[in-house]
Amino acid sequence: MTESRTLPPEALNEWSAALAERFGLAEGDVPIALILDLARDVANGVARPAAPLSAFVAGLAAGRAGGTPTDTEAAVAAVVELAKGWNAG
Repeated sequence: MTESRTLPPEALNEWSAALAERFGLAEGDVPIALILDLARDVANGVARPAAPLSAFVAGLAAGRAGGTPTDTEAAVAAVVELAKGWNAG
């Protein structure tokens, strides 16, 4: 049986810091709360498996737009807007 993992908030901060260090990102480049909110909205509005895919696409779009915090916020807002209006049926 596969063990389920749940991260306490401080472990998520540590993981984010490790990712930032590995990829040479600044501390403010990883907006944890913004991405978690995106995942919540997509999981509730579309489907749970759509959450990681949507986070990836938001990051890709933000990077292609320039990669600034404003670009990230705009990409996340666009994904959330789409998710909130999603009706696949």
